[in-house]
Amino acid sequence: MTASTIALDLTADVAELTAALIDINSVSGNEGAIADAVEAALRGLPHLRVLRDGDAIVAWTELGRTERVVLAGHLDTVPLPTVPYSRGTVPSSWDGEVLYGRGATDMKGGVAVQLALAAQLKEPSRDVTYVFYDHEEVQASLSGLGRLVRHHRGLLDGDFAILLEPTNGTVEGGCNGTSRFEVTTTGKAAHSARAWMGQNAIHAAAEILARLRDHEPATVTVDGLDYRESLNAVKINGGTAGNVIPDKTIVEINYRFAPDKTPDDAEAYVRELLDGFAVVRTDAAAGARPGLNHPAAADFVAAVGAEPKPKYGWTDVARFSELGIPAVNFGPGDALLAHTDNEHVHAGAIRACLDALRRWLA
Repeated sequence: MTASTIALDLTADVAELTAALIDINSVSGNEGAIADAVEAALRGLPHLRVLRDGDAIVAWTELGRTERVVLAGHLDTVPLPTVPYSRGTVPSSWDGEVLYGRGATDMKGGVAVQLALAAQLKEPSRDVTYVFYDHEEVQASLSGLGRLVRHHRGLLDGDFAILLEPTNGTVEGGCNGTSRFEVTTTGKAAHSARAWMGQNAIHAAAEILARLRDHEPATVTVDGLDYRESLNAVKINGGTAGNVIPDKTIVEINYRFAPDKTPDDAEAYVRELLDGFAVVRTDAAAGARPGLNHPAAADFVAAVGAEPKPKYGWTDVARFSELGIPAVNFGPGDALLAHTDNEHVHAGAIRACLDALRRWLA
């Protein structure tokens, strides 16, 4: 921390606190300023112990309660919009009770809720660990949460975890897994004026695209929640020049699979669908089962009062699941607005999320 560290008022309205967090540019790789501000605010709370690792901060109570809950959220955002006059940028702006700015939904509203709870809950009914981390929006190897697992595994222990990703104030259990593949076709280069002398690798990729087009994604019920899968080509690369028959084409594929499968199961499924082609897995992250049968999770769902839903995208609940900690997503804002040029959240949604968690924990 430096003399120029931004001061956050944790006693302010939680929506105004969200605006203050948005005003701190924290695109992935540039989380230092917001981490300084969060650390300074937490160290001002005598009922918490605080540790910082890089640009990740952990704060926790030590009240000797029979249960411990982990509340987690990431500090970084995707890059700012490049479209002129976009409202989902930095600094924030208000339109009545609607707050615009990069990170409004993903996920500075959730971070503001964490900070407000940290300040207000001096003697919660459960011990609470607050986790704020960097580098969520980039490759998994850089994840601040992953670094905390490696360096301070014990600090992440808990009976139940809540990731404050945007869910419109509804509990979303678990998450789909995700994997990426490259499928390569090879041909023979030739002058396009004498195409019969070559073999067109791009044309050979048509069969890959046809199988993906005709594939019917499954809906898989896991622990009572219906997870919709998706399997799609997301990029295609091939060709060297406008007068050369291409001798190589790579189709990149993304598979979002239900949490009843492991990444190896997902790979086997893709290989079977694309039998006869060269398939290479380039990335994979396991999903997470809902874990809603855990007593703490069931108690939280009952306190929120809304029917839980599945999380179709991948989130860091999967990291907690790998640690053996049941985890759900619950936060303010519409996930469909995340990363958009008009990213925004309603102030009432942030306040409602804070109220729900405060009632449950107090």
